Amino acid sequence: MGGLIQTLTSPPVNWYIAYGIIVAIVFGGLQGMAAVMVYAERKVAAFMQQRYGPYLVGPKGLFQPVADILKLFFKEELRPKAADAFLFSLAPIISVAAAYLAFAPIPFGPPSTFFGLLDEPIPLMIADVNVAVLVIFAVASMGVYGIVLAGWASNSKYSLLGGLRSSAQMISYELAYGIALATLVLMANSMSLHEIVDAQQGYWHLFGVPVAPRWYIFPQLIGFAVFACAGVAETNRAPFDFPEAEQELVAGYHTEYSSMRFAMFFMAEYINMVTVSAVATNLYLGGWHGPLIPESFGVLWFLIKLGFLLFVYLWLRWTLPRFRYDQLMAFGWKVLLPLATLNLIATAAGVLYFGL
Repeated sequence: MGGLIQTLTSPPVNWYIAYGIIVAIVFGGLQGMAAVMVYAERKVAAFMQQRYGPYLVGPKGLFQPVADILKLFFKEELRPKAADAFLFSLAPIISVAAAYLAFAPIPFGPPSTFFGLLDEPIPLMIADVNVAVLVIFAVASMGVYGIVLAGWASNSKYSLLGGLRSSAQMISYELAYGIALATLVLMANSMSLHEIVDAQQGYWHLFGVPVAPRWYIFPQLIGFAVFACAGVAETNRAPFDFPEAEQELVAGYHTEYSSMRFAMFFMAEYINMVTVSAVATNLYLGGWHGPLIPESFGVLWFLIKLGFLLFVYLWLRWTLPRFRYDQLMAFGWKVLLPLATLNLIATAAGVLYFGL
């Protein structure tokens, strides 16, 4: 028994165990967050509309996500007769796979030795790549293929219109999204999310006096606003939820989907919300750095910031009406893109001349 324990706690076996724990935390955490967001969305909507929301299934309705999963699991899988069977099944898989992969290079806490299991601490992330910002941008862009394929393969005009709307929306808002990311890369002089978070340690000083945490949201308030608007649009959430506008397109790109295929699209949507919020936390809110809580418990700061941003997602949905389609396009091309470009130029000048 002692020999087995020694083997498990010795290199390289202990490293594989630690890495397996990180993968399990991320994979299980994203699935758990999707279930939590289903419950939170209903409760927040009920609170804002002075209703009870789920309250029958379990205490305070806590088991409602479990009931939803079981219901969808046992529903019949339907497919239109004229649909492309292969692409119809492939579309939700692409959406979910892209959603999971996009979280791989995102750190969610300071490096850890896993309570002494390792001799050297390792980053709390699946893939510590030095171009994490580029990887996230590239992988997240792949998610639109699932939506477009779902619209085309369904052989339905409503689904096709939803898929086309999604592709146009992604192209329009990815430009501003990418420029906002480039602005942060300029300030941090790195594409590694881990290094960008570490650059936000400490405090901003005014006349030698610390006045605020050294988070990039303070010098990049405009960039954060651009990133937030583009991020909401990228995840097809209200007020930018045109690909599934129920008043116009029945249910948009997933009109013909049912059972677990339908569930996969919504799981991908909620995981994408978590991913965008996690990226915003690392880029603008200092990641796991913050006052009062020791850095060894920095995961708590990360979760607090992540939870706040996810609440804002729900807050926006039940506060703002949906844009018209022409307003959506005009806002992306005539407002966000010029604003992001001007902010990039101003940041480049600040870095060059003032050493920001």
